[in-house]
Amino acid sequence: MTADTALPVIFYVLMGLSMLVYVVLDGFDLGVGMLLPGAPSDTDRDLMVSAIGPFWDANETWLVLGVGILLIAFPKAHGVVLGALYLPVTLMLFGLVLRGVAFDFRVKARDEHKPLWNRLFFTGSLVASLAQGWMLGRYVTGFAPGAAAQGFAALIALALPAAYVLLGATWLVLRTEGALQTQAEQWARRAWTPVVVGMLAISLATPWVSSFVRDKWFAMPDFLALLPIPVATAIALGTIPVSLTHGIAKGRFAWVPFALTALVCLLGFFGLAFSLYPYVVMGRLDLWQAASATESLWVILIGCAVSVPAIAAYTVFAYRVFGGKVRALTYG
Repeated sequence: MTADTALPVIFYVLMGLSMLVYVVLDGFDLGVGMLLPGAPSDTDRDLMVSAIGPFWDANETWLVLGVGILLIAFPKAHGVVLGALYLPVTLMLFGLVLRGVAFDFRVKARDEHKPLWNRLFFTGSLVASLAQGWMLGRYVTGFAPGAAAQGFAALIALALPAAYVLLGATWLVLRTEGALQTQAEQWARRAWTPVVVGMLAISLATPWVSSFVRDKWFAMPDFLALLPIPVATAIALGTIPVSLTHGIAKGRFAWVPFALTALVCLLGFFGLAFSLYPYVVMGRLDLWQAASATESLWVILIGCAVSVPAIAAYTVFAYRVFGGKVRALTYG
């Protein structure tokens, strides 16, 4: 492979990693948003918002980066993907905007108005999560028509919010303490079952709705080489409830449930990446067919060499500065 032919692969990896980081980081604050109505008190809701306050808008930068790479590095695929997903993309943006507005207004709202902004924050988080799940399901099937493909998209649309709730609950286990941390452990245990059922159902349904994925996963010797992915996923999922019991998450190991949930997302990403490669649009456009001109990619690579490390450094810096247990969110 020459340097020129490797360029689309580099951007393919960058785009995939951007979306993975977005799912994990923005996934937990979407999950916290969906958990907000279940908080025992308004004080707990304030603490939950404080747990995501310094991060939620920066987390969405990774979504912008991933979509931006799709637009400038794979313009042919960008037109196909967004053309097929126009309505769910609009719903996702509506949910993200609604969530952002509710977040800012609930901080300074009068007590009688705060429940309204809490409900809108929950609604925005739920709508964005459902829309993202639907888009992922349609993307995996290559936007195929038919009831099976639509049903598969609906399955992921229901499963992804459950995964986000698990991420959000384990994030609260890490970031809170006392009664709210105990409540977060209960939320995580409740979310665990639908996540397991959803992942199992998706794993069984994917080869059924996509012959391309079926041929890749069940061909020998690839099947044996890929076997560690589902095995490691099952082990990580099975360890999450253990990490939430016996006081393990109460002390210095409070990070373990969130790390295990993030590991499940990482393993799922590896499986999805193998299933899709080398296509940007399944069965229609591979990454070389969809890529911009080589000269353009070299210029874009210079921009990414500056912007991607800057975004990564800012993200690490923000999480280091605002780490530790949360306190009530206030504005002076």
